Amino acid sequence: MTSLLCALLLAPSRPLMKDFIGLNTHTVQFKADLYAPATRLIRNYHPLDWDTGPDPATKPKYPMTTNGVNWMELYGKWRDAGYTNLASVMFESLKPSQWKDVSREGEAYGEAFARYFGPSGLNRLLEAAEIGNEPSEYSDAQYRTMFEAMARGFRKGDPKLKIATCAVAVGKADKYSKDVSILEGLEPLIDVLNVHTYSFAELWPTWRRSFPEDPSIRYLKQVQEIIDWRNRRAPGRQVWVTEFGYDSSTKPAPTTGDFSKWVGSTDLEQARYIVRSYLTFSAMDVDRAYLYWFNDEDKPQLHAASGLTRNYQPKPSFHAVSHLLKSLGDYRFEKALVQDPGGAYAFQYVGAKGRIVVAWSATGSGRSIEAILPIRGQVSRAEAMPTSSALPVPVRTSAVQAGKVRVTLSESPTYLWLK
Repeated sequence: MTSLLCALLLAPSRPLMKDFIGLNTHTVQFKADLYAPATRLIRNYHPLDWDTGPDPATKPKYPMTTNGVNWMELYGKWRDAGYTNLASVMFESLKPSQWKDVSREGEAYGEAFARYFGPSGLNRLLEAAEIGNEPSEYSDAQYRTMFEAMARGFRKGDPKLKIATCAVAVGKADKYSKDVSILEGLEPLIDVLNVHTYSFAELWPTWRRSFPEDPSIRYLKQVQEIIDWRNRRAPGRQVWVTEFGYDSSTKPAPTTGDFSKWVGSTDLEQARYIVRSYLTFSAMDVDRAYLYWFNDEDKPQLHAASGLTRNYQPKPSFHAVSHLLKSLGDYRFEKALVQDPGGAYAFQYVGAKGRIVVAWSATGSGRSIEAILPIRGQVSRAEAMPTSSALPVPVRTSAVQAGKVRVTLSESPTYLWLK
């Protein structure tokens, strides 16, 4: 048996990168054809009150929403274009006081939702649904009640619909995530643990973000804590990072107001850090990662410049992520060759056609470094991450000795095809 076949057999739990690289969007604003080069996985914010109006006891009249959106047309178009769809069911679009009987109304809504949208039915519009996004206005007790009710409804309506939590963390990370411990005892109703993480080096007033591998921030640690909790309390469940990202605007921060001291990333930094985030998450025990956001209008403020496109025109990050998907889509993470905080990173991916190594300088300083990578096999091709529609720039490598390759690494990942 060849070493390549052995590797493919020994790593079945690792997803192919085309089943890993996801993108957040919102209903009618999404242009399915435009974003096809960058992802095949879509996470949509699905306001519950679009289905019920202000009274959650109202039975939805699918496929139409109360404000005139046709879910069959919307999700069906994405499905037919080859996307796999996840809905974040935002019950927090209603206030807690609007629910008269959460247990009854939540379960009834969940059952109707799953029957219509689930993968077992005729429509097959959704693979999975989250119970809430960031329900900060709901107490822990209220969220637990809601989760249990809606999850039981989902199970009744379509047992094959994957059930994901809202954004969770170990402990009280911030007002946007629920402490995962409040769901203890409900593990049979959980298929996916959902994490939101942003690489903040500072919070208000700058909201400055750092590079993904920065050991001084909680970016990766917050995800690993959920992985560890899952391993202890809910083995077999998946962990999805459903929000991460970087703001990059061409405009300066406003001179007054809440964002007058906001600090964004450059377009190049955004492209680098997004791709490196996908790669770093893939090396963890994470099953999927969704980028926030798909499009922006170049506003210099928190979460308002996070798009892969700017006014639907590709940013450098769009080209970088599209290249990532094209290069690694049919490959899965195999192993870390080098993982040196403040130095070189190199991850190896394996697929039916061979192996690809992706390496970069994880210094956060923008500087290039000389690295000797422990690579078995010859490098048949090497190129730098592109940031435009132009062809990727070739990168020179040299063999030092058997099993070692010298290459100059920048903060933009370098892809090396092996033979």
